[in-house]
Amino acid sequence: MQGLLIFSLLLGAVLGKEDFVGHQVLRISVADEAQVQKVTELEDLEHLQLDFWRGPAQPGSPVDVRVPFPSLQAVKVFLEAHGIEYTIMIEDVQSLLDEEEEQMFAFQARAASTDTFNYATYHTLEEIYGFMDMLVAEHPNLVSKLQIGKTYEGRPIYVLKFSTGGNNRPAIWIDTGIHSREWVTQASGIWFAKKITQDYGQNPAFTAILDKMDIFLEIVTNPDGFAFTHSKNRLWRKTRSLTAGSSCVGVDPNRNWDAGFGKAGASSNPCSETYHGKFANSETEVKSIVDFVKSHGNIKAFISIHSYSQLLLYPYGYTTDPAQDQAELDELAKSAVTALASLYGTKFKYGSIIKAIYRASGGTIDWTYNQGIKYSYTFELRDTGRYGFLLPASQIVPTAQETWLALLTIMDHTLKHPY
Repeated sequence: MQGLLIFSLLLGAVLGKEDFVGHQVLRISVADEAQVQKVTELEDLEHLQLDFWRGPAQPGSPVDVRVPFPSLQAVKVFLEAHGIEYTIMIEDVQSLLDEEEEQMFAFQARAASTDTFNYATYHTLEEIYGFMDMLVAEHPNLVSKLQIGKTYEGRPIYVLKFSTGGNNRPAIWIDTGIHSREWVTQASGIWFAKKITQDYGQNPAFTAILDKMDIFLEIVTNPDGFAFTHSKNRLWRKTRSLTAGSSCVGVDPNRNWDAGFGKAGASSNPCSETYHGKFANSETEVKSIVDFVKSHGNIKAFISIHSYSQLLLYPYGYTTDPAQDQAELDELAKSAVTALASLYGTKFKYGSIIKAIYRASGGTIDWTYNQGIKYSYTFELRDTGRYGFLLPASQIVPTAQETWLALLTIMDHTLKHPY
């Protein structure tokens, strides 16, 4: 194993990958509004190069931040000086990345079919696109691949369509990986795709859904960002578009939708992780979905999957006004997290985005809900911060399995409550 590790380190150096040696992830406990403000001040100090995995929100909700080695002392002194408590969640980010890379390297093998494909490891964009093609070839009557657009860097944007026939039937949309570093989401998307082909005709509840509705699954929603997490920076979140007048790259595709665009809960600074872009739908990755949803016109449930925090969220993120269907959305969320917990006991909290997590404007499901798609939900998958975005590959399949139970609950409800 030692030899493999040295090999992967050398490989990383040769490929010019970003190095995270000595970086720590701190969990900051903010006790009151004043402490939230202090941590927000830290966020504005660009020279510290902090990467907030969970940004400052309301008192009592934890803040997770990756602190580069050169900034560690300054940040810790600042927190201590203001009496703000913190713990170290990840001692050395690079050591987790090395383990992840070693795991991927050890299990790298070209699968001959989707039956022999390894669902318990992380995959590159090429491998995922190859998997899609195999799935379509194996189930031509059930699965097709649509190209809904092209990324900023010219990569195709693919969606898998699962259908048992009929034209423009009511549909369910699921996307994973809009934030490219949230690798457990794309990995879960792969597992869902296989599960759909296995369960149709076998599981009566699921078969009833697919007999009446189509499912669209976008496994890699941000292909440029995802490719970049493999080639250069594992912790890249945004798209890879260039912004005129700035040397900083990318837009947060989950702040770029035309729903409260540019309000509080997104940044106008191109260097920020939550930069909303020059205008709504500026990102082709977002615009492709917008155009698809509008032209389809019959999508009844829209589920966007993120990690991490173990949450099931519904609109709104940009306003405290409750969604018109709040009572039903809340009740369904409760049923879905109950189903999810039934497998491994994983506990999810649920609620509106603004109440359960933080204010966020320009988000996916606020836009879809405003388009009249009642069952609009966002998941934040495992974990609650022990590994954050670097969830070990051994947790991929359990994560996908439990999430599937929640998805089934939402899909079943959508089928039985037409509108």
